[in-house]
Amino acid sequence: MIRRTFLADVGLGFTGLALGAMLQRDGIVRAEPGSATPHHAPKAKSVIWIFLSGGYSHLETFDPKPALNHYAGLTFDRTPFANPLDSPLHDRRSRSVVAAEINQRDRYPIVYPMQVGWRKHGQSGIEISDWLPHIASCVDDLAIVRSMYTTDNDHAAENQIHTGRHRLDEVQPSIGSWVHYGLGSLNDNLPQYLVLGGPTRSDTRASIDANYLGPRHNGIPLNLDPNNPLPNGRRDTSILADEQRNEFELINRLNGLAGVEYPEDANLRARIRTYELAFRMQTSIPEAVALSSESAETQRLYGLDQPNTRLAGERLLAARRFVERGVRFVQVFPSPYGVWDSHRDLRGNHARLCATIDKPVAGLLKDLKRRGLFDDVLVVFCTEFGRTPGLEQRGGGRDGRDHHPHGFSVFFAGAGVKRGIVHGATDELGFHALEPGHYVTDMHATVLHLLGLDGRRLEVPGRRRLNVDFGEPIREIMVSGLVS
Repeated sequence: MIRRTFLADVGLGFTGLALGAMLQRDGIVRAEPGSATPHHAPKAKSVIWIFLSGGYSHLETFDPKPALNHYAGLTFDRTPFANPLDSPLHDRRSRSVVAAEINQRDRYPIVYPMQVGWRKHGQSGIEISDWLPHIASCVDDLAIVRSMYTTDNDHAAENQIHTGRHRLDEVQPSIGSWVHYGLGSLNDNLPQYLVLGGPTRSDTRASIDANYLGPRHNGIPLNLDPNNPLPNGRRDTSILADEQRNEFELINRLNGLAGVEYPEDANLRARIRTYELAFRMQTSIPEAVALSSESAETQRLYGLDQPNTRLAGERLLAARRFVERGVRFVQVFPSPYGVWDSHRDLRGNHARLCATIDKPVAGLLKDLKRRGLFDDVLVVFCTEFGRTPGLEQRGGGRDGRDHHPHGFSVFFAGAGVKRGIVHGATDELGFHALEPGHYVTDMHATVLHLLGLDGRRLEVPGRRRLNVDFGEPIREIMVSGLVS
């Protein structure tokens, strides 16, 4: 931000900041590099990014492999297929933090059968696991990508799928932060990048962090308690609203005086905007998270009436309410940290966990459609990696699958996305994403493209990004007219 813009904002107080934000949103002014109107015509206005922590098995969800049942108990080299452990893709798409001879976690050669059945669904005839009957009922609205891969074989991949960088590399901003940086506000009373249920713990903070983009672009975690949605965000009952407004105005003027001396201080600029937004959020946030105002039928649609689906249902229903009110990016963690990590008892673990998210996710998709939001909101459903086709044998394991970055599945739905299609594939055993596979930043590029942004034009002076950081939009899943 240039000095005169900064001084004008702090000099005009709350009114000036709000006016600046609205003018920026309307494309009349630009508050800082990166905060601009779209680069091309957008198809999506908002994003709901659903992340399941721990790594769900692609084989027991969206990419069933009959060969696993047919050759169960045999080693890979005794099947009629090429041994995936010998493929050049293995080392090309794998980067262990420790020495390869120590960390051979994905080299389990005994074929482990699927732990659930599957059927074709909808007019598209796409195969979905029997553990996901509600999502299967929406299959004709989904674009499933079965050829994703990442490079981290441990749970730092949770950060990698959101930032695009391996933990051995320089940390990059999260996808939600890039959206916030590139597009700015649709609603001046709400944060534009909200996080529900996360970050899942302190070492996953990078998955919602703006890093060098500056703290104003960080994701803001919220509780869903209408009485206390934001920590320390309630006005004390002993303080009148006008008194608090005066306090905030004084703080803003004092910060403005500091800003004269330090006009390039990103933390100071973020603090000034935070005080202003916090004042407005005291009214807007509690209203947005008041899920009890929804009809009983809608609450049932999301599973709020059942103990096992209530947590995910509340978070996804709140996400719909936020995008409906103009929030750009809502990042939802419907499950606690790492719970999908099924090294043991994959059948019991995944059967239970699928039941917790199946109805709420399907409820979200159906609710967006009936409320006329499906053409405005992009839904992304993902995890950090898949699970090994081979039986995990560490520690005498007999009924689980280990981490598997080499090939896994995600889905997109909603604005700008083709409906009822499968794009990409893994090999016959579900091991490798077949060429051309999609690295995680292709998901980022797809999101940005549908929002009207070109990631290569979101460069920050002095910050050199790698080519892989930008990714490529997955054009095969986009509706016609979006390939540019």
